[in-house]
Amino acid sequence: MQYPVAVFRGKVVDYAGSRPSAIAKRQVEGELMLTGLGLEGDEQAEKRYHGGPDRALCHYPREHYLHWAQALPALAERFVAPAFGENLSTHGLTEENVFIGDIFRWGGALIQVSQPRSPCFKLNFHFGVEDMASRMQEAGRTGWLYSVIAPGAVSTEAPLELVSRVSDVSVREAIAIAWHMPFDDEQIHRLLSAAGLSKSWVRTMQNRRLSGRIEDYSRRLWGK
Repeated sequence: MQYPVAVFRGKVVDYAGSRPSAIAKRQVEGELMLTGLGLEGDEQAEKRYHGGPDRALCHYPREHYLHWAQALPALAERFVAPAFGENLSTHGLTEENVFIGDIFRWGGALIQVSQPRSPCFKLNFHFGVEDMASRMQEAGRTGWLYSVIAPGAVSTEAPLELVSRVSDVSVREAIAIAWHMPFDDEQIHRLLSAAGLSKSWVRTMQNRRLSGRIEDYSRRLWGK
């Protein structure tokens, strides 16, 4: 299956009352270079939490925008790509049918699904909705991130094509294990066994197993 893709990139800007972010992206056309750290010309603020080899690209399903327009009708006009700061937007790929470790060909590059996106409080400021990050996490409509396993020339004319599936853990299941169920060592071990899982998620899930508890992620969601 091939999936036509819209492509976006952005610059870091200041947000009143919050910290700088590059979430406000613009659509681009034509040929681009994809490096091990993402699209040339795309920026990330606070690189401890955003970007890097395991989080080089963000993908958000276009199907989800109807859900958000219905959930927050006063903001309905804003819910079009790339409202969530995604680099890639498609129809046909969702958290249910995309799996951790999936490898896609995109033009001359290969990219691998590394983790669900972890919503953060900057979404709250971006939309002016105080619990937007929490809503996104609870809905399980987070999108996902990619690592780049073979950099190269990509194009807005080149579709995404799934070439390898290396785990049995869907992005939706990873979201459920991480945020929607009580501590479950068996399920956490299953997620840890998923090939291609990002180093930060491996570290977080391994820490859960060692401590026997789920970490407090409220600061990520609320910025407090």
